[in-house]
Amino acid sequence: MTLKDLEPRRVWMEFDAITRVPRPSKREGLIIEYLIDFARRHALEWERDDAGNVVMRIPATAGYEAVPTVTLQSHMDMVCEKRGDVEFDFDRDPICTRVEDGWVRAEGTTLGADCGIGMAAALALLLDPPTEHGPLEALFTVDEETGLTGAFNLGEGMIGGKYLINLDSEDEGEIFIGCAGGVDTVATLQCAREAAPAGYVFYRFEAADMLGGHSGDDIDKGRANSVKVAARFIAAAAARCGARLAAVEGGNLRNAIPRESYAVVGVAADRKEALKELFDSFSAEVKAEYHATEPRMRLELKSEAVPATVFGTASQQALTDALMGVACGVIAMSQTVKGLVETSTNLASVKEPEAGRVVITTSQRSSVDSAKVYAMQMVESVFRLAGAEVAHSDGYPGWTPNPDSALLRRTVESYRTLFGSEPKVKAIHAGLECGLFLEKYPHLEMVSFGPTMRGVHSPDERLEIASVDKFWRLLREVVAAVARE
Repeated sequence: MTLKDLEPRRVWMEFDAITRVPRPSKREGLIIEYLIDFARRHALEWERDDAGNVVMRIPATAGYEAVPTVTLQSHMDMVCEKRGDVEFDFDRDPICTRVEDGWVRAEGTTLGADCGIGMAAALALLLDPPTEHGPLEALFTVDEETGLTGAFNLGEGMIGGKYLINLDSEDEGEIFIGCAGGVDTVATLQCAREAAPAGYVFYRFEAADMLGGHSGDDIDKGRANSVKVAARFIAAAAARCGARLAAVEGGNLRNAIPRESYAVVGVAADRKEALKELFDSFSAEVKAEYHATEPRMRLELKSEAVPATVFGTASQQALTDALMGVACGVIAMSQTVKGLVETSTNLASVKEPEAGRVVITTSQRSSVDSAKVYAMQMVESVFRLAGAEVAHSDGYPGWTPNPDSALLRRTVESYRTLFGSEPKVKAIHAGLECGLFLEKYPHLEMVSFGPTMRGVHSPDERLEIASVDKFWRLLREVVAAVARE
């Protein structure tokens, strides 16, 4: 069975086509061309702003011209993550999909259902709207995943609606009316290097096959952070075996919990057995810590060629202290919304782009702006104590819930009518573009909903087939309900 065999046929056909178009964050040229070509082929009104955002519009059905415009919003780009053993070029290769046990998955890479299925539903609705509908527009934004660049730089007049439906949520049966704001904190350490000591043998420590996931949605699920695991091994090896650090690297995207990291350490030849014993005990302890949440965790220690240089002892200590000391995970739960993470921070990656310059990337989120700033300051303080230069992104605002929204009421009523059950109305700890839209268009009423996805931002990403039909039916009904009011 292929995607084109699934129902609703129109939505799956559009999603299948989208998976064949490369669309990494900040390199959305091909998907922009695809969208513009789609609009031209179907004689749809369209517009592109300077940032690369694209909007398409269709007029109301006769007699409904005075109905408020509904904007369907999704983002073009996708998180590009793959397993270490998979050869794949996200700039050129189409995503390889498969249907399995009621889910759609990719072959060893992220699927791009975030937010490809939202794009597909919007395109399908433009071609197959409800019998009665007001003016409709579909907005597709660039670079949501790595900087919200499209939403930050949205052109004048790109949104004409009173109501906006964000199609970037991941739990069918849940309607979101608020989200966290966020900011990135990046530390740069200038590290001295020196010749590798004579008589040392070197080993590569690998922490891999972890679940990773979305640093907003999954931060409270108790998953291991591979950079943290590597840092713990480096610290233990230095303290007990006098290990010298030659390299450490892990993680990739700021909004993903890192799944794979490695470190290269060396010890005097007469300490190699001690290092192996340390690894055995360390491995057993860490796997026991995460036995419930990381069933596939793989920790390995393998011989490595002697490198030319290692970090100087002071630099090694500073880098290890920074990685060990920086907070990672949930900082506070909401005092007003039960079960909602209020504030968190994610240690996203550590890289050495050039010899002696180490870059550590983190991200902080909170639904309370002052708490977001405090989390950012905590992270900055640890990095400054380690002697790092620290920079922050501009950040993005949260989306304050509006429980009295008419659009929310229509969405809840539509769900109840269609499925005979009550949807959950929630806020989300992940970041959405809605807060930025509200800054530019303060009159907007917004909701966010979508089908069920799991493993988002990781190669385990999967999309539940049955939930796509319910998502599609709800979207059509909400648009029709706005027209009927």
